[in-house]
Amino acid sequence: MLLLFIPIGITVHLAEKIGKILENEVPLGEVLLYFLDFTIYFAHLLFPLFLFLSVIWFTSKLANNTEVIAFLSSGVSFSRFLRPYMIGASIVAILALVLGMYLAPNASNGFNDFNYKYLKSKNDALDNQNVYRQINDNDYIYVSSFDVKQKVGRDFTLEHFENDKMTYKISANTIKYDEKDSIYKLINYTKRRIGEGDDILEISRRKDTIFSFDLEDLTPVIYIAETLPYGELNKFIKKEEQRGSSYINRYKLVKYRKWSLPVSVFILTIIAVAVSSIKRRGGMGVNLAFGICIAMVFVFFDKIFGVLASQSDFSPLVAVWFPNAIFGVLAAYLLYNAKR
Repeated sequence: MLLLFIPIGITVHLAEKIGKILENEVPLGEVLLYFLDFTIYFAHLLFPLFLFLSVIWFTSKLANNTEVIAFLSSGVSFSRFLRPYMIGASIVAILALVLGMYLAPNASNGFNDFNYKYLKSKNDALDNQNVYRQINDNDYIYVSSFDVKQKVGRDFTLEHFENDKMTYKISANTIKYDEKDSIYKLINYTKRRIGEGDDILEISRRKDTIFSFDLEDLTPVIYIAETLPYGELNKFIKKEEQRGSSYINRYKLVKYRKWSLPVSVFILTIIAVAVSSIKRRGGMGVNLAFGICIAMVFVFFDKIFGVLASQSDFSPLVAVWFPNAIFGVLAAYLLYNAKR
């Protein structure tokens, strides 16, 4: 199934992007590496669904040839009939887990880097609107927008806390990074020191200074979580939680999906066997049609809850595991009826 899909997917994607690839005069080596990353990236995401359709196709062939009936009529239990499928699902689940933990992040890095270098605007990859981040234990920064090309931010503030109490606040209409001198230039600079009775104001039309944060802190990359191996991803999420990242739910979705994907392999395998082991009048076509409908509903649930978690306060843990929970119940019901 994967070998059939990969050439089709590459052909369709190349036909869609060939104009921009030629326009940007992308070297052939980079294009070939990009499609290798494209293959690994999407093969990992679609692994359970292709396993699901493959099991339906294979088991339907057995059922249409009356081999399943002969097998069960000989006194062998349905659980014993299911065992080779579960062994195969275990192999695929382990492979999906290894891919998700180590290989897929590298492929995702290459895939996204190429996309935002040649096919999309680089600004689309950056969280450069309403950036609010904790840069260390005491300092918080905010910019309403940041222009990556010009290295200019608007409505900049830096708040410094000591013992959970603000001691001073720096604000400026504009902040510009001077790459040559490695300094930040502030326009309409104001620094308010919080005193016991009165505050002390320092106002300047222009102020050149050095801050402890890097330019990357003002322009975090949106897809960075997808490019990190599991160990680094955990450290990254912990750091981003302390910084108050607005994309923390999106990062957690990536983490939880690394574990939910292998589990979905077993759930979809059980559903596929239970559905296709019965000989039907319509033959394999009916089973495949039913299987494709289930696959579409599964993807629909996964996407809907994923978007809900990344765009709101909805729990990413619930969003990732809810489709597995629903289809797990369906798998148990279909397996019970198949055994009967």
